[in-house]
Amino acid sequence: MDNQVVISDYTQMDRILREERAYILDLCKKIKKSGANVLLMQKSILRDALNDMALHFLTKMKVLVVKDIERDEIDFVSRTLGCRPIATADHMLPEHLGQADLVEEISVGGGNKVVSITGCQSNAKTCSILVQGSNKLLADEAERSIHDALCVIRCLVKNKNMIVGGGAPEIELSIKLAQYAATLSGVDSHCIKAFADALEIIPFTLAENAGLPPINIVTELRNRHAEGEAMAGINVKKSCITNITEENVLQPALVSISAITLASENR
Repeated sequence: MDNQVVISDYTQMDRILREERAYILDLCKKIKKSGANVLLMQKSILRDALNDMALHFLTKMKVLVVKDIERDEIDFVSRTLGCRPIATADHMLPEHLGQADLVEEISVGGGNKVVSITGCQSNAKTCSILVQGSNKLLADEAERSIHDALCVIRCLVKNKNMIVGGGAPEIELSIKLAQYAATLSGVDSHCIKAFADALEIIPFTLAENAGLPPINIVTELRNRHAEGEAMAGINVKKSCITNITEENVLQPALVSISAITLASENR
C-alpha cells in the first residue's frame, strides 16, 4: 500500500528528515546491539531494501551489508550459516545469529565480484559451486550438467544399486513383457504389448540423439537381446551395439525404477 505525505513548508520537511534519521539510526543500533557484524538483506521487489542513510550508519558501525539476496536462496543461506531469517530489527537476538570465520568480497575475473563466506560453524553439510562461462549459454549448460550430476548422486544415496545403461534395461524389459503378453488374451494382452512397445522409445531416442539410424540400431539391439546378450547396449562413442558393461556405462537403478513406476501406476 502506497502512502503520500503532503508537506506545505520547509519546517515540516526538516521534521520528517530528522524523524527518519532517528528511526533509521535506532534500527541500526538494534542490529549492532545484537552482535551482528554482517547483515544479509533479501532482495525486495517493491522498493529498495536499504537506503543510503542506513548503509552509512551501518558502515560507521562496522557492519558489512550484503544486499539483493534472492528469495529462493534464503533457506539455503540460513541452513548453511545456522542463522534464522529475521523480519524486523526488534527480533534480532544473539541466538538467532550464525557464525563464520571470514566474510570477504573476492574477484572472480572479468570484473565480477562475489561474497565468500568460509569457516561456517554450523553442522549443515552444504557448499556453493561458482559456474563461469564466456557467455550465458555456456554457463547455463554447465549448470545443467552439474544439476544432472547432483541428481545422480541423490539417486545413489537413496538406492545404491546400479544397472547398465545404453538402453539395455529398457529393451530387455520390452522383450520380456512382449513374451508375457503373448501368453495372455484380451485387453490385458494388448495393454502389456503396448507398454512393451513404448519402452523401445528410450533406446530409439538415445540412438537418434547420437546421430545413429534409430530403426536399424533398435532392431539390432532387440535381436542381440533375443539371442541372450542381456548386457548389449548402444555404444555412442563407437556408434554400434556392444557389451555396455565393458564400457563402464552405468546408471542408478532408481532412475529406471522411478520411470517405470510412474509410467505404470493407476490414476
